[in-house]
Amino acid sequence: FEKNEANNTVTLTQKGLIQKIIAATGMEDCNPNWTPATQQALGIDPDGEPMNETWSYPSIVGMLLYLSTNTRIDIAMAVSQVARFNHSPKKSHATAVKMIVRYLHRTADKGTIITPSGDLSLDCYVDADFAGLYGRDPDREPSSAKSRTGYLITLGNAPVIWKSQLQTEISLSTLESEYSALSTSMRALLPLRALLVEVIGSLLLPNHIRASVSSRVFEDNNGALLLANSQRLTNRTKYFLVKWHFFWSYVKTGAVQVVKIDTKEQKADYLSKGLSC
Repeated sequence: FEKNEANNTVTLTQKGLIQKIIAATGMEDCNPNWTPATQQALGIDPDGEPMNETWSYPSIVGMLLYLSTNTRIDIAMAVSQVARFNHSPKKSHATAVKMIVRYLHRTADKGTIITPSGDLSLDCYVDADFAGLYGRDPDREPSSAKSRTGYLITLGNAPVIWKSQLQTEISLSTLESEYSALSTSMRALLPLRALLVEVIGSLLLPNHIRASVSSRVFEDNNGALLLANSQRLTNRTKYFLVKWHFFWSYVKTGAVQVVKIDTKEQKADYLSKGLSC
């Protein structure tokens, strides 16, 4: 925890845990890496060689999970990928873990930088990677057709909840995968908003702070954006599961706004797929 009064920022780091992970894998002298994952999704690799490392795969992944859910949002997607294979890791999966460790070696002193905005805006950035495992997992595996959801929820510009995970249902289009991710993020955002409103009602806050309460969901897919706001089903979207539409009443009353954001400004992009340098 480091606070900089000059530029009003707070930096959250876990340098000790990172050094512990590096030491546990024996990678103190490794070549640092610029990214925690490749742009290709990590597959099951059924015919791959078994892992031959001396360190415990579940133990290292467990430490990486703790790190990614506390201060290192940037490795959340990469860690989510390797966590799929705790039961039977292959050599390729261990290589993916080492790629994360090499990235942490380069960025050991980095962390989450928080610059409070001074208001109570509760915003959500959501994205999806449609069928990212196609061609990576065997065609006979249901996971080969699954998409990945990634979202980041911030309060006053400070990250409070973030998630990167495979979707449980198989989406039939980019629109469906994006809308599924949008609906999933709403299940985290709406209860958090209700809690925020309840807490504010019990505190003696200045009126301008109370008035700053707002909720926006930033979506970069035009189809999902239109469906969330127009709330009109067509012959192409009526098959969507009813549970995906549960948030419509909140959008209709204005409690939550679903707004357009450019893909280049989508903060959840790195939570749904591997990015280049």
